[in-house]
Amino acid sequence: MKLHYAALFAGLAVSANAHATFQYFWPDSSTSTNTCVRIPLNNSPVGTVDAEMGCNRNGDIAAAATCTVAAGSTVSVEMHQQPGDRTCTTEAIGGNHDGPVLVYMAKVTNAATATGSSANWFKVAHTGLVSAVPTTQTYTWGTDVMNSNCGKVTFKIPSNIPAGQYLLRAEVIALHVAGGVGGAQHYMSCVQLNVTGGGSATPTTVKFPGAYGLEDPGIHWNLYTSYTTYPIPGPTVFA
Repeated sequence: MKLHYAALFAGLAVSANAHATFQYFWPDSSTSTNTCVRIPLNNSPVGTVDAEMGCNRNGDIAAAATCTVAAGSTVSVEMHQQPGDRTCTTEAIGGNHDGPVLVYMAKVTNAATATGSSANWFKVAHTGLVSAVPTTQTYTWGTDVMNSNCGKVTFKIPSNIPAGQYLLRAEVIALHVAGGVGGAQHYMSCVQLNVTGGGSATPTTVKFPGAYGLEDPGIHWNLYTSYTTYPIPGPTVFA
């Protein structure tokens, strides 16, 4: 939980050490790998309308492998501040980089060659403002939940999507400087997947960039004030 009276001042002097990337994928509860993750160029954020909003900088370079998962299965992604540092005593994303955690998927012909900007994305999970005590400006965010779980974000692959190749896009939106237009910071990585089983659902999709606008309520957001709700950016979660 974060007390934002103090965080207001701390957030003005955050170094790149607080930035982070999604580095690992868990196809089940006991196995993790980075072989199917397209690792970004570095841990710096991407802007809301930047061309790299699909899969980050270097995010269109194929990963070494494509991971196979079953439709309806429970999987996880894992974020950390520095490459190879999975120490749980270090926050996955620190420096008061509070905000929502979101996961998207896109059906593609070939997961190894698909690009983030050309993909059609549907949302499969998100966690925004979990709890709020506005009188003390104490809040718990999706990023706090992730940090308390050693960087892991767990969710389900929809059971009714068609079998085939997909990109999965995991994202954090850090809101610590989002009080100014264009201040929201996006941290995302894409994962190459082959989904087995499933059905024939056709989710409504969005594009990146394009899914978020600079003036969207959950993008242009003053973290350091009193509130009880937060509008999570993007479409609703596909069920």
